[in-house]
Amino acid sequence: MLAVADIFREAGPAYRERFGARIPSSWLEVMRDIERCRTPALGGHLRQCDHCTHLQYSYHSCRNRHCPKCQGDSTQRWLDEQRARLLPGPYYLVTFTIPDQLRALARSHPKIVYGILMSCAAQALRRLLADPRWLGARPGMLAVLHSWTRTLLYHPHAHFLVTAGGLTGDGHAWRRPARPDFLIPCRALSVIFRAKVRQALAQAKLLDSIPPKTWTKKWVVHCRHVGEGQRALLYVARYVHRVAISNSRLESFDLQRVTFRYRDSHSGQLRRCILSADQFISRFLQHVLPHRFTKVRYYGLFSPRCRDALERARALLRQAQETAEVDRDPEDSPRDTEPPASNDRCPVCRLGRMTVVADLTPHHRREARPRAPPVQRP
Repeated sequence: MLAVADIFREAGPAYRERFGARIPSSWLEVMRDIERCRTPALGGHLRQCDHCTHLQYSYHSCRNRHCPKCQGDSTQRWLDEQRARLLPGPYYLVTFTIPDQLRALARSHPKIVYGILMSCAAQALRRLLADPRWLGARPGMLAVLHSWTRTLLYHPHAHFLVTAGGLTGDGHAWRRPARPDFLIPCRALSVIFRAKVRQALAQAKLLDSIPPKTWTKKWVVHCRHVGEGQRALLYVARYVHRVAISNSRLESFDLQRVTFRYRDSHSGQLRRCILSADQFISRFLQHVLPHRFTKVRYYGLFSPRCRDALERARALLRQAQETAEVDRDPEDSPRDTEPPASNDRCPVCRLGRMTVVADLTPHHRREARPRAPPVQRP
């Protein structure tokens, strides 16, 4: 299957030569890691079947958070960790988007603007949800930053998974939203969010470069129900470790052009996008996050500082479930999924088990060419 790594290996050297010093060091690091991922350059181990003696070479992953090959395993690990944090009950997904006029500023100051986007969105949610007309309690919130559209264009936005309810100020009750089918008014939320972003940019001394009409136009904030319990967690997991494009969406690469498919958000139809190799690489790399930037954040009851409050909320919800005597949907159970199939079975004879018989030394020097595995002789 065609992979982003294949495109980087073939077109990357010419791209680096063409743009030279204009390429940020963080982009170069991502390119290098993706190119070397699961190759002899990173080392690995040799496994052998204990029945038919079949040999299998397994190379290490780069573990870069922008690598399409590494994020599937990261998503599953994150899901396993979050099951202990998740509160039972319904959830809403709230999406905050910054307008076009702020995108140039976000490109030049990504760490500052991305941080402002996430913190101001959380503050706006907390302020509105503290109003008794809508909730009047402290919810749990999980935030994830994204910066792309389905065609890899630059589009910074943040997704918030929010509990449909919260812990009261005294910590003695779990309060549901005022309306069972509605969380908060998005128009009011967008106004608060816009004001807080403006204030934060002023404090960062970045307000002068923003056109004045930015603060009078309507900002896009969207809210919708996404299910309960594990369903909501599985839904948001798609956003947590997703990279700009997965390898499964790539269709062809002829050394000059890259073709990939995407689903149109308006019509729902499957479409194709064709870019030159340089355009594809540039679009992919523009979504590289700043060094040490935290793209997944926890607020409200999910904040690490609110562990005691989170446990009180969990106890209240557990008590309510026991007394309500409502049949639980088996799909919401964290134990309903089958364990992943073991990869220890020999892929050739299907009888033996693959065991590690040797470690493969990585090629530490970047200029060294990866060596192919030795030929298995009869």
